This record gives sequence, structure tokens and C-alpha cells, in this order.
Amino acid sequence: MRMLIIEDERALAEAIADGLAAEGFMAHVAPDGADGLWQALHEPYDVIMLDIMLPSLSGYEVLKRLRAARVWTPVLMLTAKDGEYDEADALDLGADDY
Repeated sequence: MRMLIIEDERALAEAIADGLAAEGFMAHVAPDGADGLWQALHEPYDVIMLDIMLPSLSGYEVLKRLRAARVWTPVLMLTAKDGEYDEADALDLGADDY
């Protein structure tokens, strides 16, 4: 299973990728929204883990552009933001889980 982790906190992204690799998953890391969007549009992934607060493009904007491009890869929002409106916004934009 190919996974894309779009996360700007390098240590966190590497820890997640290492944990997934230990379980047999292939995880790629994108350090900002623009790079993550490019990878998600040009490479096939089975799932995307997406932070909200990213440099260059927010996670909301990445998600919005993915869905507008008809990329239906499941997206799991991985974020420290825990407000009801944050979750509702992400799900309304097409996230599969928060």
C-alpha cells in the first residue's frame, strides 16, 4: 500500500513514515502543501495523510484542489486542530476522516 504523508513537521512525518514502513507500508513524505499536491496529482497513492497548517498551501486548499481534479484517493486529516469547525470544514471539502 502506497501512502503519502503531507506534513511540515519533519520529525513527526519521519516517525509516521518509519512506523508505517515497519508494518509493510510504503510511505512518501511531502514537506509542504504545494509539493504534496503535486505528488498526489502525479503519483498513485492508496491513502493520503494531510496536515492542515502547511507552508505554501494549506491542507484545506490541497484537499479542495485534489477533489476539484477528481482525485478520489482517501484523505485522512492529521492535525493538531481539534475544533468542531475545523473538522466540519475538512469533511465538507471531501476528507474521509479527521
